Amino acid sequence: MFDASATVRRSGHLAYDTVMDPALYDAWYDTPRGRWIGETEFALAARLLDARAGATLLDVGSGTGWFTRRFAATGLAVTGLDTNPKWLDYARTHRDASLAWIAGDAAALPFADASFDHAVSIAALCFVADEARAVAEIVRVTRCRFAIGWLNRTSLLYRQKGRCGGQGAYRGARWHTAGELRRLFTGLPVRNLTLRSAIYVPTGGDAARWLEARIPSWLPWGALVIASGDRA
Repeated sequence: MFDASATVRRSGHLAYDTVMDPALYDAWYDTPRGRWIGETEFALAARLLDARAGATLLDVGSGTGWFTRRFAATGLAVTGLDTNPKWLDYARTHRDASLAWIAGDAAALPFADASFDHAVSIAALCFVADEARAVAEIVRVTRCRFAIGWLNRTSLLYRQKGRCGGQGAYRGARWHTAGELRRLFTGLPVRNLTLRSAIYVPTGGDAARWLEARIPSWLPWGALVIASGDRA
């Protein structure tokens, strides 16, 4: 969940997947605030997936591969998929036997049914034109569990960055309520659908970190809300 406010002030206009420099995006996760946000979101997604080392994982909308690499570091065999060739080129500079990079459309995944043990997507479907189709595709290619993260319309971050079409890296993104997300799974072969959230105060300061450690993830007010479940 990247926040490029400072970059926007320098460049004037920033589109999430076309103008933004992938190296700049990835480097944000090396800043103290970026690292805290990224690691907090990763920890929630990893806990919800509950994947064992050696399992296969598809990361849909992998971008520069920050989360993809983070999951691979836990012992998973991870494939990152994205539509943007510039971002994929950057991701491919990180070569590892446990990583693979593929160009593809989230709404038409180039894989057979149940191709992966698990699937994950972190704040990527917010920019996909047909979210419902992308969700159905992620469920289709998953054999066990999935975890899909969206930007949360009932969050403090939405009040700061999401209104009136969004600012900076959030321009054009869709923000959802918990009820809207649950409806995206209607009719799909999914069991045990659960929604959890993280990043309640996105400033990343000491107070934000103190609160994050004490607010339960089942409260639906975090900036990132993750829907997880089992393939039925």
